[in-house]
Amino acid sequence: MARRKSDSPQKAAMREMMQGYLKENDISIKSGNDVNSIMRDMMSVLLEGALDEELNEELGYSKYDYRNKETDNSRNGHSKKTMRTSYGDMDIAIPRDRKGKYEPQLIPKYQNTVTQDMEEKIISMYAKGMTTGD
Repeated sequence: MARRKSDSPQKAAMREMMQGYLKENDISIKSGNDVNSIMRDMMSVLLEGALDEELNEELGYSKYDYRNKETDNSRNGHSKKTMRTSYGDMDIAIPRDRKGKYEPQLIPKYQNTVTQDMEEKIISMYAKGMTTGD
């Protein structure tokens, strides 16, 4: 698909990615509920990726780079958390560490809502091409 004149390279890339996602998964958007469902899925993927990166920073090594591990703490799976957003309720997987020292900064413990401001920031970062690692 041709890039629109006003599209930034990041927006054009996101447009292509979304078209590919919709086509590969045979998803057709017929109503606002369909859009909300896609936005909810996108938000959960972005939040989970950001939380995984937070844990990488906390532990000092990435998930598959355990040979460079300089701590006696390690990953211990994920726990499920239901978050309320303007797009509806979504389940996300919060990573855990064995010693229980990891305190998520993006979504603090006991928080179960994603504010409108946070949603706008996440979507803005995603639209600008920022990866979860950034």
